[in-house]
Amino acid sequence: MSVNNYDAILLSSFGGPEGQEDVIPFLKNVTRGRGIPEERLEEVAHHYRHYGGVSPINEQNRQLKAALEAELERRAIDLPVYWGNRNWDPYFNDAVREAHANGDNRLLGLVTSAYTSYSGADQYREDFERCLAETDLANVVSIDRVREFFDHPGFITPLVEGVRDGVAELTAAGAQNIRLVFVTHSIPNTAADASGPAFGPGGAYVAQHNAAAQLITEQAAPDLPWDLVYQSRSGDPRTPWLEPDINDAIDELNAADANAQTDAIVIVPFGFVSDHMEVVWDLDNEALESAERNGLKAVRVPTPGIHPAFVTGLIDLVMERVNETPDSERPALSPLGPWPDHARVGAGAIADATPVSTTA
Repeated sequence: MSVNNYDAILLSSFGGPEGQEDVIPFLKNVTRGRGIPEERLEEVAHHYRHYGGVSPINEQNRQLKAALEAELERRAIDLPVYWGNRNWDPYFNDAVREAHANGDNRLLGLVTSAYTSYSGADQYREDFERCLAETDLANVVSIDRVREFFDHPGFITPLVEGVRDGVAELTAAGAQNIRLVFVTHSIPNTAADASGPAFGPGGAYVAQHNAAAQLITEQAAPDLPWDLVYQSRSGDPRTPWLEPDINDAIDELNAADANAQTDAIVIVPFGFVSDHMEVVWDLDNEALESAERNGLKAVRVPTPGIHPAFVTGLIDLVMERVNETPDSERPALSPLGPWPDHARVGAGAIADATPVSTTA
């Protein structure tokens, strides 16, 4: 019998507005403590307003929750799924209160972030700590979380399929020199470095992305060149962030690669688990427009979303915690994995293994 007798899963995500009146309050939640002026928030708000003030992310999480519940039922695993967000309703506090009211006090967080960074790791831990403090449940409820899954087969497989399909589509359209463009969220250089100083510049964040890109390329299109690029930088322009920006990279592609004469690109948004706002705006609008402006054919690969392999993989990650699966038996496709577990938050906290410290 495992000692990790969890009561429930806590699907943990970013959250997003679901109406025009939600947009500015949501953006204030996202940027709280950073002193971002409201006029700057309005600049970002027009992305959401273009879609009626509705971010896709909440509906995607509803679909993911339903898919996880169906997979749990299929495998006869008796774990209810609660869903809480960092920045919009339903908030973590509401989800944890609901779980506690139902007698579910030992929770396993399933975080919708595949990589190690402050926002993808440490900030969720801070969210959980604050949630337990604000709900007065720190001595009653505990929250563990699954490890980062950047090189887990369930995450890699949907992206491999997407790249293969994208290459086939471009080839059928007459493309002869295709390049893969792997894109993820830019973060400040200092935050990237702090995500794992042992990995050198860019820390664990960049190392994990490079590892995932290499895996996807090897399985999907081993003969094609690839680049790691970034999107969605924000904040003080004087602060160095990870580069190049995807639009700058597209603009410079042929000039930097004159001999190859790239005529098409496959955009792979592997920094995201679903097609939320920064995918549908920054990539489906801005990046595809940049490609067209430069005379490049382009396709954008789907994110894992509710792909069956991804959903199955997430439940596999849950079950390796339930069953205390040893590292030697945990699936990982790169030499960096399997990434270590995170320490528990809340009641009965124990000294679990923790990943490389991330601070920002």
